[in-house]
Amino acid sequence: MNYQLELEKIINNLDGKKKLLLHSCCAPCSSYVISYLKDYFDITVLYYNPNIEPISEYNKRKEEQIRLCNIFNIKVLDCDYDNVIFHKVVAGLENEKEGGNRCFKCYELRLRKTASLAKNYDYFGTTLTVSPFKNSKKLNEIGLTLEQEYGIKYLVSDFKKKEGYKQSIKLSKEYNLYRQDFCGCIYSIRNKIEE
Repeated sequence: MNYQLELEKIINNLDGKKKLLLHSCCAPCSSYVISYLKDYFDITVLYYNPNIEPISEYNKRKEEQIRLCNIFNIKVLDCDYDNVIFHKVVAGLENEKEGGNRCFKCYELRLRKTASLAKNYDYFGTTLTVSPFKNSKKLNEIGLTLEQEYGIKYLVSDFKKKEGYKQSIKLSKEYNLYRQDFCGCIYSIRNKIEE
């Protein structure tokens, strides 16, 4: 399935602006996604990323996310930092390679939280599909499963299409955003060191 085309169909058939709870991993990824969606949706960004370590890195990314949302005049819903739940969810998968089952569990953890908080929204979605390092097919499969479970529409996407990732780099430079060089979890740091 071409999730970008599906997203365009949804956007073209909207009847007025709909409320979207948009999970965001970081300001650079959300920069393009927000700029792309803001004319079609009343966006609230959810910053829920218990995978990010250490806490100083988490806070640095959160502050940049809030700064970017202020620039775009977008609301932010901030969750408490709960790194323990991430480690519970990925227990036994610590030695999985980056981009595998450990990451899929992390995707589900963050998308499930988003869906659970989206009761008063028309849609929930994520910025994660803008990254060329994230599995958009798996993200959309998880989102669509959660749509059925929670009864809230999941906004399918593949934001990296149509040069979305390149646009996020451009916007990051324009807004002088902090761009990290690892996904966020301790295992992605380890993988980066091993490269």
